Amino acid sequence: MAGSSGEQAPAYTSILGISDEAARVRALNEHLSTRSYVHGYSLSQADVDVFRQLSAPPTDVQLFHVARWFRHIEAVLGGVRGVGEPHGLQASKGRRQPQWSPPTGSEPCKLRLYNSLTRNKDVFIPQNGNRVTWYCCGPTVYDASHMGHARSYISFDILRRVLRDYFKFDVFYCMNITDIDDKIIKRARQNCLFERYRERRPPAAQLLEDVHTALKSFSVKLDETTDPDKKQMLERVQLAVQLAAAPLEEAMRSNLAAEDIARRAQVLLEEAKDLLSDWLDCTLGSEVTDNSIFSKLPKFWEGEFHKDMEALNVLPPDVLTRVSEYVPEIVNFVQKIVDNGYGYASNGSVYFDTAKFASSERHSYGKLVPEAVGDQKALQEGEGDLSISADRLSEKRSPSDFALWKASKPGEPSWPCPWGKGRPGWHIECSAMAGTLLGASMDIHGGGFDLRFPHHDNELAQSEAYFENDCWVRYFLHTGHLTIAGCKMSKSLKNFITIKDALKQHSARQLRLAFLMHSWKDTLDYSSNTMESALQFEKFMNEFFLNVKDILRAPVDITGQFEKWEFYSKKAAVHAALCDNVDTRTVLEEMRALVSQCNLYMAARKAARRRPNRALLETVALYLTHMLKIFGAIEEESSLGFPVGGPGTSLNLESTVMPYLQVLSEFREGVRKIAREKKVPEVLQLSDALRDDILPELGVRLEDHEGLPTVVKLVDREMLLKEREEKKRVEEEKRKKKEEAAKRKQEQEAAKLAKMKIPPSEMFLSESDKYSKFDENGLPTHDTEGKELSKGQAKKLKKLFEAQEKLHKEYLQMVQNGGPE
Repeated sequence: MAGSSGEQAPAYTSILGISDEAARVRALNEHLSTRSYVHGYSLSQADVDVFRQLSAPPTDVQLFHVARWFRHIEAVLGGVRGVGEPHGLQASKGRRQPQWSPPTGSEPCKLRLYNSLTRNKDVFIPQNGNRVTWYCCGPTVYDASHMGHARSYISFDILRRVLRDYFKFDVFYCMNITDIDDKIIKRARQNCLFERYRERRPPAAQLLEDVHTALKSFSVKLDETTDPDKKQMLERVQLAVQLAAAPLEEAMRSNLAAEDIARRAQVLLEEAKDLLSDWLDCTLGSEVTDNSIFSKLPKFWEGEFHKDMEALNVLPPDVLTRVSEYVPEIVNFVQKIVDNGYGYASNGSVYFDTAKFASSERHSYGKLVPEAVGDQKALQEGEGDLSISADRLSEKRSPSDFALWKASKPGEPSWPCPWGKGRPGWHIECSAMAGTLLGASMDIHGGGFDLRFPHHDNELAQSEAYFENDCWVRYFLHTGHLTIAGCKMSKSLKNFITIKDALKQHSARQLRLAFLMHSWKDTLDYSSNTMESALQFEKFMNEFFLNVKDILRAPVDITGQFEKWEFYSKKAAVHAALCDNVDTRTVLEEMRALVSQCNLYMAARKAARRRPNRALLETVALYLTHMLKIFGAIEEESSLGFPVGGPGTSLNLESTVMPYLQVLSEFREGVRKIAREKKVPEVLQLSDALRDDILPELGVRLEDHEGLPTVVKLVDREMLLKEREEKKRVEEEKRKKKEEAAKRKQEQEAAKLAKMKIPPSEMFLSESDKYSKFDENGLPTHDTEGKELSKGQAKKLKKLFEAQEKLHKEYLQMVQNGGPE
């Protein structure tokens, strides 16, 4: 605080000498008015001493100089008066800001994932900050991708998007393609041998002989099969071939024309393809030596797989590995496992020593499914059909040991290695590829539920044997099974639906919504009920988005954009559900509840002839769009709601055509108004035809509301046409029901009229099977056996007689009045 000039002190002294406080304040105000106070004026101690004499600023508006400087000096000095200190400037020396405490808040939700290693929901903590390393078991490409594949890859795509786009993790996602495998080798050989057989065009007699020979081998296989589902499938194959062979045998016995025989032979050839392929492979498989045959098949089906994933809107992996490209790494991986003492060579193959590994203090075998360790059936399925012969099994130290490297037999692809020419085992492929890319420990490893044992347990064992650690995977995520209408889905059982066939029935979004409505780790039943639920959810959400778009298109003044909010969002509930093992089922329920709340709000505003809160509805719609984008159910091009017209066209289409459609709608409203006033029904019919028949073909829906502007919605054309057909079907059903009701009513009236015509004296005479005697009025007195009717029976018949008598009188009255006869 700067000192004041020497001239100021005497003036203040004389002012302070005035005994009357009101007079002193007026004198001070007059003194201050003669001084020049500017911003940044330095206060003197005299100033402060004078103002300390005031308990509060004056209330008289004419004394504004004193009031202003009282508040100015109080603000400069600051502070809060101490306990017992007087109010005002006299207390300013001891005032301090109060201590501030941060809010305690609630514990934030932590993301928990169901970890197959613990069979619990564990808090997800990446090993390296925000970076998440993730390896996913990809497909074995030897046939078309099916809905079982879709179950895993759509589910993992959803999880990946949520971790990346919602929780903002930096996800590095790797996936492999298995293009060296027993199934691929066998299928490639079979395809090659069958095509050669087909090209030879065997005569009908030779074909029949070969089919019967193949059937004998097949029967042996059928008899040895114990699995009931597989046995039933094989029986169906056998029956189908036998039924296809019978017409050809009959044609040859009857000496039918060559064309007929050739046609029936072609039918049998196609029906017996699998049977003949297996027989040819058993007899001639060792003769297939060209390695290109074993690469051509997986290359084709890998391409088809990628097309299917793109059609399902599944994001491509950050890195894709193929087994055929990692053979040198696999050989090195196997060698180090042997060097570490957990592998041994035997007859050109290399096996993993499960007993040695399990007995090690630093390792454990069977982490995922310990109860399955020793399950020979599962272990042999993991080894592959070509690797479970008696000689192969005898090479192992223990039946639980599994192949790291397999010595190639004739008819199998091979690569050079320290143990002789061979090929990789199935389990080692993933370990080598994932280990090469992600190192000694990854955050997430994913795969289907059926891969837990032996594949993933063996992966863990051999990888931890290589890295000499016990933490190769931190979180193991396994997607649930997929059943079809409650039945097990299996390619080997020929009970599967390809992704391409599924996409002919439903869109990629609808399939994804069906998956989102179920937990990613539980069994999902692919059925008409499941898909109907997904379709209804899509329609429900789409209608909300279309209604909000219509509201946002309506003109409004700037201040009208903002109104009082009348309900709160469900973001907290959605966040909690996503933290709880990415529970998308609950998320979709919360989203549905939020839309229902909005719909009730819009309906209430509509009923009150008030516009809804645009800002609120737009915020909700944008949030829902954002969440559906995160789940991959909406493509990035759409700013609000589901896109129209396919990826890349929605925004351009909607922004381009909507102004014209709005003009058309307003013109139509004007025409309809005039047509109603002038009573021109033909014009109204044309307006209805435009709404119901013409515009739906262009993907446009008009919704007329009494007393309100017509709502214009741009909708998927196929959806609109389905809606139109459904509306016609419902109207047709109503018409039929109405006709049937009218017919029934007419029949009932005709029956009633016929009954009314009968005189009461005649109504019982025709019932000779019940009665034998009647009185003079026609009332029964005895039953068919000649026994007199009881009083109770006679009383009931008397009531019926009297009722008929009344009806007949009504009929006679109708006839007299000129009614129906």
